[in-house]
Amino acid sequence: MNTSLMLFSPVITTTISTFPFPKTHHNTTSLQSSRKQHQGRIHSTSKFGNFLDLKPKYKSEALDFDLPWHHPSDRSQFDVIIIGAGPAGICLAEQVSLYGIKVCCVDPNPLSIWPNNYGVWFDEFEGLGLEDCLDKTWPMASIYIDDNNTKYLDRCYGRVNKKKLKEKLVKGCVFNGVRFYKAKVCEIKHHEFESIVVCDDGTNLKGSLVVDASGYGSNFIDYDDLTLTKRNYGYQIAYGVLAEVDAHPFDLDKVVLMDWRDSHLRDGNSSEVPTFMYAMPFTSNLIFLEETSLVSRPALSHKEVKRRMVARLRHLGIKMKSVLEDEKGLIPMGGSLPKIPQNVIAFGGNSGLVHPSTGYLMARTMTLAPIVASSINECLGSTKMIRGKDLYAKEIWNSMWPIESRVAREYYTFGMETLLKLDLNETRQFFEAFFELKPYYMKGFLSSSLTLNDIVWLSMSLFVHSSNSSRMAIVKKCPMLFAEMVANICRELIR
Repeated sequence: MNTSLMLFSPVITTTISTFPFPKTHHNTTSLQSSRKQHQGRIHSTSKFGNFLDLKPKYKSEALDFDLPWHHPSDRSQFDVIIIGAGPAGICLAEQVSLYGIKVCCVDPNPLSIWPNNYGVWFDEFEGLGLEDCLDKTWPMASIYIDDNNTKYLDRCYGRVNKKKLKEKLVKGCVFNGVRFYKAKVCEIKHHEFESIVVCDDGTNLKGSLVVDASGYGSNFIDYDDLTLTKRNYGYQIAYGVLAEVDAHPFDLDKVVLMDWRDSHLRDGNSSEVPTFMYAMPFTSNLIFLEETSLVSRPALSHKEVKRRMVARLRHLGIKMKSVLEDEKGLIPMGGSLPKIPQNVIAFGGNSGLVHPSTGYLMARTMTLAPIVASSINECLGSTKMIRGKDLYAKEIWNSMWPIESRVAREYYTFGMETLLKLDLNETRQFFEAFFELKPYYMKGFLSSSLTLNDIVWLSMSLFVHSSNSSRMAIVKKCPMLFAEMVANICRELIR
């Protein structure tokens, strides 16, 4: 669902790029109201079925674009050096350079199309002025709670055209004077008034301020360890394919955000880590299908996810003729925020911006980019020289993570920890209640835009809409989690 994104905007780590998706959909095929119940725990999946042996037809590509490169012979100093040319890095580079700030973006492959595929809510991208970077939209979304219970959301959903989005952001960078350097960063040396970024080709880049937007697993960011208990990541894992099929049972005007049905498993299999299917139907014969574990700890194996996907597709009667793209997605969720102060600014996936309960990242990162850029401009000042760690902590960090957002993150993390405690039936009951919420609360939760007052009302409404058994499950399994959340919120309020 990569990216992300993944509760309702899954992070899809595929290499889908330029396949000509159709713009309109008028198929009215609907799912059969009942399906034959299969016996046996999971259908035989030796070799995971034939489709896993199919080789993807399309490979990743790069932009055909003339970038303004930085030459090692140029010894001039940059105001800001941004590590990473992913969505976070390129978007921030474009926004910072609007202020006339001298920016260099460093990446091993600055022109490569991002390997992740993104699904987003149309209204969020429209608000960012990026609706022209969507190559496919669905006017509605469907959620299959079980065989007899389906929810529908009247909210438009879209697939991001990665090539269009990167071209648009890169063009903005070029117009604003951003320089690019093709290399991997090996080390960062900090001095009183400058930092030196050491590249794997031996080049040293000098800058007043360094931003790490290279994603998860960065070696240049230290993380806070002062929470009540050690923060462990939850992991969202997925396997999916863009495939040509003989037929499929999904409506072409609806994206399938979640299909929690387990008819392909015996007895519901509720004791295991639950998984669901996410589907983007493009035509009656072209569809993206992804089996996803919303959150697990430790991460569910890709082998197990594939096995479940094969069983589900066999049960749905979906036969693949060819695979155009495939994916393996892994998203760390929750965990600690970066330690403040420190000399390198984290932005994007390594800054804690991934929604702990859903996996959402892209829209929020792009919403915050101009805010963080404005704060960087203020910190650099007219001398274009960063004025110490304290200003970074108070201004740039607080622009990204104001106190209300940090407190809200504790609530979202509590949501993730709660989901980790629930089995399949309890997870279904949770989402049945969630999709009964008013659209304002549902949308705000997914977009990390709720105020603290909103969060209180959402919690009360969710509890009211929950079944008695769902309430009992949360009360029995989550009291310690709730106490930890309250303690961490108090810590955020006083630090």
